[in-house]
Amino acid sequence: MGVTSFAAIYVGSYEVNLKVFEISGKKNIRIIDHVRSRVELGKDAFHGQPIDYELVDHICDIMLEFRQIMDSYQVDDYEAYAGPALRGATNCLFVLDQIERRTGVSLKTIGNSEHRFLTYKCVASKPEFERMIRESAAVVNVGGGELQITLFVHGEVLTTQHLVLGTMRLAQLFANQSMRVEHIKRQMKELIDKEMEVFKAQYYQNRTIKYLILTGDYGLELMRRMDKNLDDMTVDAGKFSTYLKRLEKKERAQIAEDLNLSDESDILLLPSLILYRRIVETLAADAIWVPGIDISDGIVYDYALRNQYVKPQHDFEQDVLSAAHSLSRRYMSYSPHIDALLEMSGLIYDAMKKIHGMGRHERLLLQTAAILHDCGKYVSFANAPDCAYNIIVSSEIMGLSHQDRVIVANIVKYNTYPLKQYEEVADELDRAEYLTVAKCASILRVANAMDRSHKQKFKNVRAVVKRKQLMISIETADGMLLEKKMFDAKAEMFEEVFSIQPVIKEKRLYQ
Repeated sequence: MGVTSFAAIYVGSYEVNLKVFEISGKKNIRIIDHVRSRVELGKDAFHGQPIDYELVDHICDIMLEFRQIMDSYQVDDYEAYAGPALRGATNCLFVLDQIERRTGVSLKTIGNSEHRFLTYKCVASKPEFERMIRESAAVVNVGGGELQITLFVHGEVLTTQHLVLGTMRLAQLFANQSMRVEHIKRQMKELIDKEMEVFKAQYYQNRTIKYLILTGDYGLELMRRMDKNLDDMTVDAGKFSTYLKRLEKKERAQIAEDLNLSDESDILLLPSLILYRRIVETLAADAIWVPGIDISDGIVYDYALRNQYVKPQHDFEQDVLSAAHSLSRRYMSYSPHIDALLEMSGLIYDAMKKIHGMGRHERLLLQTAAILHDCGKYVSFANAPDCAYNIIVSSEIMGLSHQDRVIVANIVKYNTYPLKQYEEVADELDRAEYLTVAKCASILRVANAMDRSHKQKFKNVRAVVKRKQLMISIETADGMLLEKKMFDAKAEMFEEVFSIQPVIKEKRLYQ
């Protein structure tokens, strides 16, 4: 391939960011320019207020400058995203419309899940990443409004949790306090510790984490002041914490000088140092790795992946499945049944490819729904589908967007409940998503009926479409009367959605 120039724009809670990249087959992805402009969007958006017109004017001026920079580099393509701060403003749609009309820059809003996953994708592309997570690692992404922690044990995702602790949020919370700096520091630490200790109590238990992979502002500047470990990438966590503690005691101007920062009045500097130190000390890793990656690097890497300019270095689908399995175990779902349901639903899905017309991502959503379909019973057997819906929508699953989780939650819900008409769910699903829910729920129903007794009575399962029937061939030594009865009851939705009749073809094995 030749060289492709690409620009990534991100509107965050406290700055607007432009990075210009070159993407090539030999040199991979190389940054050629980086421009940042401070804009404190979070001040209003975090409190559910509209963004005032002066701030909108300021953002438009910045975007016009960005357009000139992109034109000067003759970029082949660009993508522009706005994070939760702008998305949370009450006049978000109007602001987006004004920006596009005045500057020609089309901004897409993304939620927390999408934002963190874009950054994570780029971090996971580094060869060091696989080595670290194979042992144990916590990936912590610190933003202006929140932070996200993903725990890996033996290469698998244990959990992903979103904490409402961000640098801008902390700075604003204590901005108008008429108290001494030392008192503000103490209150920040208490607030952070409360949230971090709850996280640790629920998800750490007796575990130890070897690596802390940290992304956020000032990370690289801090790393440059530290002596590297033997691998020349990580720093000792104890030394890192001690250095942060020394910096906290200095005036802001002195800290900026030590880190070689141009803006000595940056209000985010102190909250960042305190937040980093509390994270390091609470998670108690052995070593810290700061890859120096932000959301813009994630945007270009995602673009390069989608356009096949680079090859994936990490199995992101496996992250989703391992996270779903971990969530399922947390809610004590029955594992042998889940394994059987995963296999059966996958066989049916693959046999029906030409008929259902769905792709790889939809198969992943079906698999996730199969793993989580029983999690609601932990809360209530009587209202399990509704409880499962709420659990899935409310849980962070690395690799799935919020809307993906809404789709999975509805697949699980309509695995049991009658499918509603589209008009009744149009407030949360578009037509394509509704069809995905209907098709996947139909497949899940049939697969679930095959193991209604949770005894896995069958083996050597095969599925093939012949004429107007889906023939499911099984071998069994036990009676399948219950399964056949439930299968016939669950087949109605499948026939309605696909206009194909599912049929069990049983071969008895005699011992």
